[in-house]
Amino acid sequence: MPTNKREDFYFGLMMVTGMVIVMTFYNLYNHGLIGTASWAEIGLQLLAGFVVAFVLELFVVGPAAKKAAFLLPYDKSKKGLVIVSLALCMVLGMVTVMSLFGLAMSHLTGNAADEPLLASYGSLWIRNFLFALPLQLIVMGPLVRFLFAKFVQGRFSNASVEGRAA
Repeated sequence: MPTNKREDFYFGLMMVTGMVIVMTFYNLYNHGLIGTASWAEIGLQLLAGFVVAFVLELFVVGPAAKKAAFLLPYDKSKKGLVIVSLALCMVLGMVTVMSLFGLAMSHLTGNAADEPLLASYGSLWIRNFLFALPLQLIVMGPLVRFLFAKFVQGRFSNASVEGRAA
């Protein structure tokens, strides 16, 4: 888990990257666009999704989810409960706003469903939530925490301490 703002930035960057890649391809598959969308269209979807998701994670959903997770009544001394509550709050927030983003992208690219907007958003939200929560808890969360601990954590706090000592 991140211990300072710089580590929090890199942890968020890693998490958003993984989630956006998987969720983008999941949604392309659900809409039958895997074989029909060009690589340029997929690249645009990935880039736009990443930028929007990272900005939201950094400035809106991330801070709100952390605040909400720590307001929930549970034993905060148990790291596993903290991780699950943070993941749940992040997934709820990100699915809510990124489903709106996905719906908007569908309309902009002409791939929107013929159902009413609210029904379309509701079904998209449910599908995304049911896929994103286990993805976050079982795959991305553990993978990103492992990679973060191995390659990122401690690099910045040690460098700043060594720089002050010299």
